Amino acid sequence: MGQISIFETENNSTQPLAARMRPRNLSEFVGQQHLVGEGKVLRNLIERDSISSMIFWGPPGVGKTTLAQIIAAGTNAQFITFSAVTSGIKEIKNVMQQADRMTALGARTIVFVDEIHRFNKAQQDAFLPFVEKGSIILIGATTENPSFEVNGALLSRCKVFVLHQLSQEDIAQLVRNALNDPRGFGDQDVRIGEDVISALSSFANGDARTALSTLEMMVLNADRTTDENGREVITVTTEDFEQCTSRKSLLYDKQGEEHYNLISALHKSMRNSDADAAVYWLARMLESGEDPMYIARRVTRFAAEDVGLADPRALELSVAAFQACHLIGMPECSVHLTEAVIYNALAPKSNAMEVAYMQAAKDANEHIAEPVPLQIRNAPTRLMKELDYGKGYVYAHDTEDKIADMECLPDNLRGRQYYHPGDQGFEPRFRDRYEAIKKWRREHRSDQNDKTEK
Repeated sequence: MGQISIFETENNSTQPLAARMRPRNLSEFVGQQHLVGEGKVLRNLIERDSISSMIFWGPPGVGKTTLAQIIAAGTNAQFITFSAVTSGIKEIKNVMQQADRMTALGARTIVFVDEIHRFNKAQQDAFLPFVEKGSIILIGATTENPSFEVNGALLSRCKVFVLHQLSQEDIAQLVRNALNDPRGFGDQDVRIGEDVISALSSFANGDARTALSTLEMMVLNADRTTDENGREVITVTTEDFEQCTSRKSLLYDKQGEEHYNLISALHKSMRNSDADAAVYWLARMLESGEDPMYIARRVTRFAAEDVGLADPRALELSVAAFQACHLIGMPECSVHLTEAVIYNALAPKSNAMEVAYMQAAKDANEHIAEPVPLQIRNAPTRLMKELDYGKGYVYAHDTEDKIADMECLPDNLRGRQYYHPGDQGFEPRFRDRYEAIKKWRREHRSDQNDKTEK
């Protein structure tokens, strides 16, 4: 626990580059424009010095601690930071009591808890009464979902702000800032190509700290020459990047043609049941800095589009991998994506879901004005019932076979079949059930017609 002082060693060149370049105010802050852009809620709260208890949730290196320190620099309150590792309940209570006394004197106390999810329940509970009565304003920062990691009572008293992974453009801007700012390398003649900046921005995977730490290592290890004026020139090359990151610069552009080529290769390898190729293309994308959430979305789509009811577990597993990517990010989630990709590649295939929807969508667009049959219309009012809304509706659960002899398609689309079951995996079971239902309906409608004729 201790008082934050963000300017004490601002010009100390022995500090890591990431520490020297930490933004001092919102004008220097890069990213999170949905929160700190002009007119956005968090910016307004900070500029008006009217913050309440809040939690910053986001992946590493996106600005959670920096925002807390910007608040510290601009607030009139006492600002205290706690460490989950070194702060016990006794120390927390002592500081809370001190905050109580400060409140009585008309002063505010802001308490910043980094990695708040590391505090146990008892430690979190120690803050609760003081947050409730307004003795402190709590600012927590976490990389974990606060719904799972923060006590419900404490969480309900905090506004949660979700910070997003920085974009490749955000990272590139931070790198350029460090190259031009005297706190970084602005006083030195550092020459670095846009291709190297792009590769570094991709490698950082949305983490500003990783980008700046890697940049610092590259500059320190780059070749040094002297120009005609005797000034030292530092030239950072692709080779410096590869040596400092232990990886080759892969041909990849998240917004360019290669982006779509690689996701196409992944999708088509899974469709062709080639697990090895699918894992390779997955690795190509992840190692090139692709957003794992983008891949997870595509894999989830594949599970319904190309596997479908041939193996319903494929969608469950893919959604689970998507959630894992959201909760823990890279590099840990690479194994979850690998599991989902291999499962989908080896699963039996059926595109019946996509075919069914595309055919139904075509009819929906061509028959957009078809009225809903009266028997399946909603009838919440007496007037609607008088207009025969819901007349003839049969509650399937009340029938012997749990199926009603009732038309659910518009008159002009009677008899349409959109779902055409395949013969892979589990789908024959769905086909048998589907055919049995169709047969039941044919027989009962025939019986009904016979009764009508008699």
